[in-house]
Amino acid sequence: MKPSTEKRLLQYARSNLKVISFALLCLLIAIGLDLAGPFIAKSVIDNHIVGVQAEWAQVADDESGTVIFQNKHYKRVDRIDSDDQIASYHTLVQSNRKYYFIDRQIPVNSQIERDDDGNWLASYDGEQQVVTGEQLSAGDLIHFFRPEIQPIAFLLITYLILIIISAAFTYLKTYLLQIYANRIIVRIRQDLYAKMHELPMQFFVDRPAGKILARITNDTEAIKELYVNVLATFFNAIIYMGGILFALFLLNTRLAMICLLAIPILFLWIKFYQKYAGKYNRVILSVNSSINASINESIQTMPIIQAFRRTKERQDEFEELNHRHYRYQRQLVRLESFTTYNLLGLLRGAALLLFIWFFGNGVLTGQGLITTGVLYAFADYLGRLFEPMEMLIHQLPQLEQARVSADRVFEMLDLDGEAVDDKEIPRINGHVRFDQVSFAYEADDYILHDLSFNVEPGESVAFVGHTGSGKSSIMNLLLRFYDQQKGRIFLDQYNSQEPSRQQVRQHINIVLQDPFIFTGTVLSNITLNDPKITREKAIKALKTVGADQFIEKLPLKYDQPVGENGADFSTGQRQLLSFARALAFDPAILILDEATASIDTETEGLIQTAISILAEGRTMLIIAHRLSTIQHADQIIVMNKGKMIEQGTHDELLAQKANYYQMFKMQQVGLAEQIG
Repeated sequence: MKPSTEKRLLQYARSNLKVISFALLCLLIAIGLDLAGPFIAKSVIDNHIVGVQAEWAQVADDESGTVIFQNKHYKRVDRIDSDDQIASYHTLVQSNRKYYFIDRQIPVNSQIERDDDGNWLASYDGEQQVVTGEQLSAGDLIHFFRPEIQPIAFLLITYLILIIISAAFTYLKTYLLQIYANRIIVRIRQDLYAKMHELPMQFFVDRPAGKILARITNDTEAIKELYVNVLATFFNAIIYMGGILFALFLLNTRLAMICLLAIPILFLWIKFYQKYAGKYNRVILSVNSSINASINESIQTMPIIQAFRRTKERQDEFEELNHRHYRYQRQLVRLESFTTYNLLGLLRGAALLLFIWFFGNGVLTGQGLITTGVLYAFADYLGRLFEPMEMLIHQLPQLEQARVSADRVFEMLDLDGEAVDDKEIPRINGHVRFDQVSFAYEADDYILHDLSFNVEPGESVAFVGHTGSGKSSIMNLLLRFYDQQKGRIFLDQYNSQEPSRQQVRQHINIVLQDPFIFTGTVLSNITLNDPKITREKAIKALKTVGADQFIEKLPLKYDQPVGENGADFSTGQRQLLSFARALAFDPAILILDEATASIDTETEGLIQTAISILAEGRTMLIIAHRLSTIQHADQIIVMNKGKMIEQGTHDELLAQKANYYQMFKMQQVGLAEQIG
């Protein structure tokens, strides 16, 4: 049983636990320092700003922390030392935006008002009592705040330092997670690209190139966003929420417990979103792959599309895919609009109502009294609680897209393939033998039937026959693009299925009818960046096949840049480059698949010379429609419907006056008509 997508993503994430552990430690420190802010603010408010509204004692000495008012020394009761001599007690009270210094101890939240006789009345909890004292002016009040300036400055500087340290740890955490995430994506892309080389050829036949490309590029990019942004955001949000809830519990357990209910609600909402968003994202990514495939095919076939005036039809096909993509994107947007922002507004509103109800009803303390600092801290933390929730909500679309992309990537990684094995094996002599070989691309639909033939080292063997006779299938089996269902194929003493596919191809090269030229330079197209092929060896191969005749005319000669598929070169020139490539790699067996079918007569002369050079000391297997190009082959095998119907030299087959004779005669007549 294969592990889930989430577990496999986690396995990639665990590749370097030291880095991620240190990054998470930085995250914890940064969040802890950040969450210390409201507690510092609470201390500033309660102890040093609102804290001056407290009981004061008149003391005899002018000590540190005392206040001089009307030539007398006063000190806050909560700061009185055991050796202080107290003359009297007073209370500083704020009432209706005015401050009073009362000559006795009364509750600090008392209301001060005058009665009809001009006396001051202190009202508290339904009781009134006559008091005496002074109404403080702004100048008087500043005396009581003067001792608080230094501790407030100290706390503010401490808070600033904590912010700076938190920012440093946040930067370090972000940097480490970003670098770590990109390393993970490098590994996934490497694994995916390596898997692509292990997959059988049928995989590429059944799927357009654009769809495969989408998995390696688009899907891995979506997974990159998962590691770079989504997971980092989720880690940050979860730890941040945990820290905030811990702080809320320190302030008030009952309200914190109610706030804790937001977590399961958020979890259930996320599960609901995942259920439907995953389905929509799968369709969107599948259609996006089809769009890539359609664009890729249109680019590759643009000359045909324009020549046959099929632009409108291709546009209609593309528009159908594009509109389907839009329909599912619209459904996904509806889901996101309903589940994400509505959820956040609902939870925020519910929390605000609870906050107002709790503090409005005065149930947080036994006396119904709450300090301004606690009120500020709780409001701050409650507001901060929704910041990580908002981060989680906003990352849900990317999370689901990444999960679906990961499903598609792992689906490809789970396909059966063969590990690449490039270990060198001794060079073969070029002896090829097919022994009762039968082969089908699809089950029971055989293309080759009980085929047997023998090619001695150094021989040139040509395969001829009508389209669909099985000629190219023989080459596909020899190169092990596919494996036969029945019979055996021998390369010297090796059964071709015993070495790895890469080991078989070490000594076999192929020249196609339409050779592929890679982006790079002329020289890199010969060496294919193989360090075993030196610059001198590559240039010698080019000169040997006659390609130097046009390369020497290029501005940079052998270092001339080459565009995609060698568009700047003619078909014949590209074919000469492919022959030089084959010569540079010096294979024991060379396959020519219609190598002269698409070139002009003049270039064909150069190609035939190149073939003669390549044939020296190696086995040549040639697929040809032009019978005039294979007359000197050591043997010619005539194929029909997957069976060998004739075999012999050119002269022997003509003497039989059978199928080969008729084919040759028809080509000669056609050539004579062209000349005439």
